[in-house]
Order: sequence, then C-alpha cells, then structure tokens
Amino acid sequence: MESETLAAAQGIDFSMLGLFAHASLTVKLVIIILVLASFWSWSIIIQKHIAFKSARREAAQFDRAFWSGDPLDELYEEVGPEPRGRASRVFSAGMTEWRRSHRTDGALIPGAQARIDRAMDVAIAKGSDSLQSGLQVLATVGSTAPFVGLFGTVWGIMHSFIGIAQQQNTNLAVVAPGIAEALFATALGLVAAIPAVIFYNKLSSDSEQIVSGYEAFADEFSTILSRQLES
Repeated sequence: MESETLAAAQGIDFSMLGLFAHASLTVKLVIIILVLASFWSWSIIIQKHIAFKSARREAAQFDRAFWSGDPLDELYEEVGPEPRGRASRVFSAGMTEWRRSHRTDGALIPGAQARIDRAMDVAIAKGSDSLQSGLQVLATVGSTAPFVGLFGTVWGIMHSFIGIAQQQNTNLAVVAPGIAEALFATALGLVAAIPAVIFYNKLSSDSEQIVSGYEAFADEFSTILSRQLES
C-alpha cells in the first residue's frame, strides 16, 4: 500500500504550470491576479527608476546652468516658459511671475514676493505628484497581495478537504495536490508583495529627496529675487 501511494505521488506534476493546471478555478483566478500584480509592480519599479534617474540628471544640469554666473534672463529665455525638466519648471514659474509683477513703467506690483513663492510652490507640487504617481499601486500590492494569496491558500485547503471527504481517502496522492496549490498561492502572494513593499519605501524616499532639492532651490532663488526687490 505504501509503495502504491509513493508511486501515485511521484506521478503528480508539482511544477508551477502543473500546479496551476490542476488548481480549482478560484485558485487559478487568484494566481492570475497575483502574477499580473507582480508584473504591474515591476513595470512601475523600472519606470520610476528610469524617471528618477532622469530627474536627478536634469536637476544637476540645471543647477550647473543656474549657478554658472550667466544672467537669469538669458537662462529663462533658454529654458522657456514651459520647460520639460521639473527643476527648470520651478525656475520658470518663479521667473514668469517675476516678469508679470513688473508694471510697464518698471515698478513692481505689491506682493510680488508672495506670488513668486506661490508660483514656485505650485510647480514643486506638480513635480512631486508626477514623481509619486504609481507608487500607490506598489503600496496597494504590498499590503493586499499576501491576503489575496492567503485567500487562495484557504480555498485550496478547503478544496483539498472536500476531495478527501468525497474519496474517503487520506493518502498522499489525494492530499498533496490541493495542499501544494494552496501553498503556491501563498508563495505568489509573498513574491508579489515583498518587492512592492521594499521598492515602495525606497522610491518614496528617493522622491522626497528629489522634491527636497526642488524646495531648496526655490528657497535660494526666492532669496536672490528678494534682494532684487529690496534694492
């Protein structure tokens, strides 16, 4: 009897495709959802890595141009009122409001400093939203994927017990497939959740660091303009 059970267990396909093929419909849906969530998370991770690298490079290039000693009006004419780079947009927003605050006679409209600061704050907020877009998906996957996998596990174990009750048999060949597919769902939930949580924390920290750089530049630029207002 033991040799027959062992032979039956050896005939079971415990590969990932085999487990998926023999899983119940509910567990198959759970597996598909978790696989799609994992691919979605990795696509966001890769896209954000590229976007953050580009944002750092653009900020460094603009910082060198800003502190090169060239007149700010020339730099503004070079980048334009709607530049592509986020750091350039902060500068452009401040310069645009600076120019709008001058009357035709050259005098400044009262409250120029406050308007310039608000304009740069809006540009920073838009840049921050752009950098952080998609990170909510990572947070959602990281927090829900383990529970989705657990649901698949519970359902698979329940399905396994139903099979035992129907066949009145508790040998390995009957129990193993259901337990294996149940644990497979749990494993996929963890595979989807762990990278999502790790990279969510990392990318959130990177985003805050980049935005802090924009805020520091805005403060420095505002200080420069305030000297012009007081002169």
